[in-house]
Amino acid sequence: MKNPIPTHPAATGADPAPTSTPDVVLLFSGGLDSILAAKVLEAQGLKVRCLHCISPFFGDAGAVPRWRRIYQLDIVTLDVSEDFAAMLRQRPEHGFGKVMNPCVDCKILLLRHAHRYMEAVGARCLASGEVLGQRPMSQRRDTLHLIPREAGVRDLLLRPLSARHLPPTPAEESGLVDRERLLGISGRGRTEQLALARGFGLKEIPTPGGGCRLTERENARRYWPVLTLRHAGPASPAGELVDDFLLADLGRQFWREQDGQHYWCCIGRNNGDNKRLAAAARPGDALLSLHGLPGPLGLARNGSTWPQAVLEEAAALVASYAPKAVATGAAVPMLAAIEGQGGPGRELHVLPERQEGLWGEPAWEHVREAIRQEARLRLERNAIENGSRSSM
Repeated sequence: MKNPIPTHPAATGADPAPTSTPDVVLLFSGGLDSILAAKVLEAQGLKVRCLHCISPFFGDAGAVPRWRRIYQLDIVTLDVSEDFAAMLRQRPEHGFGKVMNPCVDCKILLLRHAHRYMEAVGARCLASGEVLGQRPMSQRRDTLHLIPREAGVRDLLLRPLSARHLPPTPAEESGLVDRERLLGISGRGRTEQLALARGFGLKEIPTPGGGCRLTERENARRYWPVLTLRHAGPASPAGELVDDFLLADLGRQFWREQDGQHYWCCIGRNNGDNKRLAAAARPGDALLSLHGLPGPLGLARNGSTWPQAVLEEAAALVASYAPKAVATGAAVPMLAAIEGQGGPGRELHVLPERQEGLWGEPAWEHVREAIRQEARLRLERNAIENGSRSSM
């Protein structure tokens, strides 16, 4: 096997000039594997365009200029938020992982976007930094075959780090890529990747980690109510669902059910949260703030439509997180400013308190059981449908 590692030139520190027409479009997460996959292909003289996809759950557009500089790569970003949110609303065909991560459907979706981008810029193949056996859901041998087939890129996708464990691709058979200079890494270890990184002279080596917020329980318990309570009815515009997922990341999250309606209130933990909540407000939202006393900001999603009693309950909850308001021992003045309406807003007087059993933060255990129950019901429906077809 030929050595794929070139002599590493001294980094200039300047962003590389964009290439005109790339040979390869590579899905780029910013993790070590995707960096190495790009470098392995560049070592063969190929022009690689790294495609960094953004959604509420993964991606970091702000890091791209720095990545360009320190890794000397051609990187562009692509926002896939609306398609990704729509996939979650319809539920991933291949299910969730241990938390709320739709890893197989995610990869299929990203490859479909990458394919369209590849055709638009005139590149000749796709690549990714996937490693056989590294991830239990999306990088098993069977899923490594399933994903490109369902994404419609089976004859286009190259995995440079594990290529020698996989059948040759048309890019290799045509001579565009030299298979002898690709790698045969597998498993969850990082020894080979770290050696490769040293050989390429990488200035920084990213720490391992999934990078997807859907793999974390704390985040899943915030996102699931958005998906199942706020967007359980007729499909709202995909942009609204994206905005709601972004809002679910901010501050404290509280939900309230009354007469079949679900009410959602977010409360800032600090001044930074307060600013972000104010910026996240949409027309019809109510921003709840103390009048004349310091304290957190509350955002009541669609608060302009809430019953007065529910809005006052939410205001009392917001005030309960303001120590000076609680210390008064009496009702305090608050404002409910309706976004998009102008004016001073509604005046409220509420006793700072947290009424037991009314407003609650979703618990991961409840979310986990709901996800499992939904998966069981889906399997049962599929079994019934398959049985009906076989009996026809």
